[in-house]
Amino acid sequence: MTKTVELFNGERVPALGLGTWKMGVGDPDEAQQLRALQAGIDHGMTLIDTAEMYGDGRSEQLVAKAIAGRRGEIFLVSKVLPQNASRQGTITACERSLERLGTEMIDLYLLHWRGSHPLRDTVAGFETPKSAGKIRYWGVSNFDVDGMDELAALKSASPCAANQVMYHAASRGIESDLLPHCIAAEVAIMAYSPLGEGLLTFHPKLAAIAHKHGVVPAAIALAFAMRLPGVIAIPKSTHAQRVAENARAADLELDADDLASLDAAFPPPRRKMPLAMT
Repeated sequence: MTKTVELFNGERVPALGLGTWKMGVGDPDEAQQLRALQAGIDHGMTLIDTAEMYGDGRSEQLVAKAIAGRRGEIFLVSKVLPQNASRQGTITACERSLERLGTEMIDLYLLHWRGSHPLRDTVAGFETPKSAGKIRYWGVSNFDVDGMDELAALKSASPCAANQVMYHAASRGIESDLLPHCIAAEVAIMAYSPLGEGLLTFHPKLAAIAHKHGVVPAAIALAFAMRLPGVIAIPKSTHAQRVAENARAADLELDADDLASLDAAFPPPRRKMPLAMT
């Protein structure tokens, strides 16, 4: 796997990872989900994103099974729910996630979305486990420019490492301001739903470009999301074969004709757009 993203301190992480929304222990297809995650790791998709919200913690438990014996290969991401994100609540939620994940450290711990607790308290809650070596980096999710500015104004002990937001070819609103803002601030963008919740896997424009490159349309959608520096894509699939097909995107470079075709099919924003969320 060739594409990586550089974090603020120079560490490089995979630009193509694995999402786990709606995956979790106890599901009828748990074995299939586990095989899909393991296949992704085998194909170099060693950044895995989960959250305490996903399956009420069952997703984290599934991830624990997938990374057993391979923790050293993994860049592990999880998230705290906003209702739990008081100073002490963040610390406690982190401990619960560590236990479910079967690890002593989370690489990147995010606030899932903005809630009622003051940001200052949430960030203080991040700094405590960070100082203890229980998280390496912290960040946010579903934050627009105003939220990122408010975060920067806190002058925290350590910087925000990432902002996880919806981004794909058919939802390009962040290109107007949030994406360049985060790139300039050395905040990685993590693109969730990079396949447009399945929409882009069947789009005829992507299918034509995919045929040219000998890949599936999903790989084109992922390559598009990762075409700019600082963007990490975290597609989810419960099928090992589809994960393998997605993995091809990490070595795929779209040419000028491809990008022009995609711009024609999915025009970039001409003005600031509301932040898309699911």
